[in-house]
Amino acid sequence: MTAMHADRRRHAPAAARNRDPIAAVVLPRLLQGARALEIGSGTGEHVVHFAALRPDTSWQPSDPDPACRESIAAWTAHTGLANVAPPLDLDVRIAPWPVAEADFILCCNLIHIAPWPCTAALLQGAGRLLDAGGELLLYGPFKRGGAHTAASNAAFDAALRREDPDWGVRDLEAVAVPAAANGLSFVEAVPMPANNFCAVFRKAEPGKAEPGVGA
Repeated sequence: MTAMHADRRRHAPAAARNRDPIAAVVLPRLLQGARALEIGSGTGEHVVHFAALRPDTSWQPSDPDPACRESIAAWTAHTGLANVAPPLDLDVRIAPWPVAEADFILCCNLIHIAPWPCTAALLQGAGRLLDAGGELLLYGPFKRGGAHTAASNAAFDAALRREDPDWGVRDLEAVAVPAAANGLSFVEAVPMPANNFCAVFRKAEPGKAEPGVGA
């Protein structure tokens, strides 16, 4: 459930609950001066929280939804943060993306509420944008080895598929296949509250193979 402030800032209770656990995984991975791109920034609450905690980094939010971009801009204005750029209209399916460079890409709660081609497009775009050593972090629920990690995730998956048959909780091993095809090697899946994961992929150096999900 999303509420709205008078200045067009939207508030999602889930964002307030999960922002600190996500920050604990994301922020230590960012070098000083890192340029971070967030795909599907939603309300904008995540990006301003992370940017406030790491003022030495720069953040580029994005969302294809105009209402979300309005909320992101309102949160940026409300916080007065100088290291958050105006939000971009970025649809992962439309190449090239309207951003020239990024050292780190964050995408939270997207791939299970979008058709599978969006996941493939996200991985293609990240593979194009990131240089060797750059990382992509996907936050949300995942199957492991084709199985749900909790009964609540199985119920959530069923509800998603009832709403749209093309949605659903993705298998991490299945995500790793197109990731590898785009030069993104699986690094780790960090367990998170509420049966979620932070799945980290790193852009490999050309010709250098790294272990897969099951390694």
